[in-house]
Amino acid sequence: MPLTLSSPAFSDGGAIPERYTRDGENVSPPLKWSGIPDGAKSLVLVVDDPDAPRGTFGHWAVFNIAPNVDGLPEAEGGKPGPEALRQAKNDFGNAYYDGPEPPRGHGVHHYHFRLAALDVPSIDVPGQIGVERIWEEARKHALEETELVGTYQRN
Repeated sequence: MPLTLSSPAFSDGGAIPERYTRDGENVSPPLKWSGIPDGAKSLVLVVDDPDAPRGTFGHWAVFNIAPNVDGLPEAEGGKPGPEALRQAKNDFGNAYYDGPEPPRGHGVHHYHFRLAALDVPSIDVPGQIGVERIWEEARKHALEETELVGTYQRN
């Protein structure tokens, strides 16, 4: 079974509800995945917007997720403790989820939620590095990748 990523909040190619944007409550949408390949030792999730005016804009990066985890709940904030999520700094400068906020009148933006299953238990990077660098490092160890794309437009 291939690696798949979905959300009960929006369909692949569908509109992201305002609740999950900076115009709304700015909470992360619930995410589910399945088909983790044999040999996967960790997972990485990133969210970015390649339609941003100055190039791809990173919104979220979560890494060193245990391979037995099958999703993230809505409004995942990275609880403290040994099971805490490792989150990298996004392009807003925050080490947590920041949802869509494209410039007004800039048209529809596509938000790529990318998930990779890795052959290593962790990627050893400082949390202050950005979303793009986390994804670059993850791809060096990827067994399989998948993505879910949501859209958002500010009028």
